[in-house]
Amino acid sequence: MSADEGGVLSKRPLLRRALLPMVAFVGVVAVTIAGFVALAGVDIVEAAYWLITPENIGIHFRGNEGPETVTKGFAVVSRLAQIVTGLWIGQTVASALFGGQLTEELKRVTQEKKIATFSDHVVICGYGMFGETVAYQLNEAGTDVVVIEQDDDKVSQVERDGHLVVDGDARQEPTLERAGIEDAATVVAAIDDSNVNLQISVLASQLAPDATLIVRVGEQTYASTARRAGADTVVIPEIMSGSDIAGELTD
Repeated sequence: MSADEGGVLSKRPLLRRALLPMVAFVGVVAVTIAGFVALAGVDIVEAAYWLITPENIGIHFRGNEGPETVTKGFAVVSRLAQIVTGLWIGQTVASALFGGQLTEELKRVTQEKKIATFSDHVVICGYGMFGETVAYQLNEAGTDVVVIEQDDDKVSQVERDGHLVVDGDARQEPTLERAGIEDAATVVAAIDDSNVNLQISVLASQLAPDATLIVRVGEQTYASTARRAGADTVVIPEIMSGSDIAGELTD
């Protein structure tokens, strides 16, 4: 499996869970068709048709020699396998549906489609006090905001606060891409960890070189490192607040 395929599955838990039973079902169908071809000497189209109308097996052997009993027994086993794998797929989907997972994934897809239409928006990495303040004031000013957060409780809080959210690690390129970083006007590394913010700033400056990069650091000693990592503005909470940053971005 390629890295891109793995990334898609990691973002789609329902697809990941349904993949195994779907592969099993397709495998049963493929083995059945191959078995009919080998046992009865029919072509692939006819063998596929027997999947739907197994009674044609008897009709075939009325005018053709061959292992009729074995072929019918094989058809019975195949049908049972199809039923089992079909129920497996149904159980997986039903479990996700009643567990709210399907609804959650549909919501994520809808959000990501909306994010794909944004340009000149602000990507805020982290929803601590600093990130929350910036997001709130920008939203009040009518600026499009996308928050990246990997803590489940905070993801729910972002949604309750009315912001679009991408759940994931902002230090990972696919996560930043899902937030539309290439079209963003500003990226704010707002996590309460200076080292993480520095990692984000390095990657963000590569993916969105034209975007304004604002990096929060906990101490003055990190400021020069943040600037070397690509930061246009370095924020030290004791000196500059989230309100200050939001004010500058909306002026």
